[in-house]
Amino acid sequence: MNNALDRPARFRWLPPGLRPPVPMQFRQEQVFLLVGIAALFAGYDVSVYGLAVPKIQAALHIPEDQVGLTITYFRLATLVAMPMVAMADVVGRRRVLLVTIFGQAIATLATAFAQNYSQFVWLQIATRFFGYCEEMLIWVVIAEEVSAAARGWANGTLSAMYYVGTGIASLVYAGVTILPGGWRAIYVVGSIPLFFVAFLRRRLPETARFEVRESELHRLTSRASGGLDLLRHLLRDYPRRLFLILAVAGIFGFATAPAFFLSAMYLQTGLGYASWQTTLLLIPGGFAGLGLSILTGRLSDRIGRRHTIAMTGLIGLLAFGSFYGGAQGAVAAVAWVLGSYAYFSTDALISGFATEIVPTAYRATVSGLRYGAEIGAGAVSLALEGLLYDRFGAHGPAMLVLLAALPLALILLPLLPEPAGRALEEISDAANESAPA
Repeated sequence: MNNALDRPARFRWLPPGLRPPVPMQFRQEQVFLLVGIAALFAGYDVSVYGLAVPKIQAALHIPEDQVGLTITYFRLATLVAMPMVAMADVVGRRRVLLVTIFGQAIATLATAFAQNYSQFVWLQIATRFFGYCEEMLIWVVIAEEVSAAARGWANGTLSAMYYVGTGIASLVYAGVTILPGGWRAIYVVGSIPLFFVAFLRRRLPETARFEVRESELHRLTSRASGGLDLLRHLLRDYPRRLFLILAVAGIFGFATAPAFFLSAMYLQTGLGYASWQTTLLLIPGGFAGLGLSILTGRLSDRIGRRHTIAMTGLIGLLAFGSFYGGAQGAVAAVAWVLGSYAYFSTDALISGFATEIVPTAYRATVSGLRYGAEIGAGAVSLALEGLLYDRFGAHGPAMLVLLAALPLALILLPLLPEPAGRALEEISDAANESAPA
């Protein structure tokens, strides 16, 4: 069995120019697929509400100024998901991932049967709880399994899988008017492959780095005390790195969450796109973004994470600024595609960045804190967008006000260590702020 896992990986599901830049083992490819598939379903999940919000809004009687606030409610799941993810530093990545994929499948299916707004919100909170756990942990597993020379490629490929999920959601949404149950059918369709992945994930091995770390955890008196000890040591050993990465993630989430998550709705309500026209734009744009995301990840292995994040962040700022600033026709379409690509790529690079700059013992905890900061700040921003909408009478000006915060995140990047091309152990040792000289 081990010999089979040690054979060379093929990655035939990717075009030749987008495959890993260095040789990898079949075990790494298997882990990448079993864990990375969560990124695809995350892209599907976040896109469904944005695409179908006009239908959901009409069916559940959601006021226009509460569309963004509804997503804020969904994001409350982060508060519960963060402790769950932190437990992966104590009980292992595999055990948590086996629970979360199955829970996400059940909650997604149940959403299709929500009878009112309150039920819909609570079921989506449950869906996001399991989905957020998945999203936080995929970066941890990939960072621990992929070699230093290919971690940027891996981050870009995960970003591309988000794109695939978005494209699938748009294809399903294109038939929303003929599918039985309308928008509800989109959630049913999304739940079916989740159950299949939950079955396949039984083959998921624990990461080699955690297996080494696990022997140390047996000395802890209990799992709960172990989790608290890890958090205390993290705050003691890496306060500056932790503050900076949380600040970068939080500001990015605050500035971009409304611009991205409400962009499909803006296409339909602000620019007059029909549902099928939105899909026609999503598919070619998604293919372009898919390739760009993988190439951007590979670029980050060459020029560094910090430079690449700064580049994609500026592209997102300019693209979404144009999209919500009055662009029409082909210009608006191109701006939307570039803005979506920049959002996915920047988010993926920041997510991977957070897991690379701390040791194995803290990696899941930091991933959870990073995600919590980004999602929490985005939730505040989405709530503010509703207030700004009331103030300006339109979504466009509200988005521009919130996007103005993005440069603050880019200014902080040079203060963080550069992880590209370096072994994880080397990065964490260099970043240990409390270590003796």
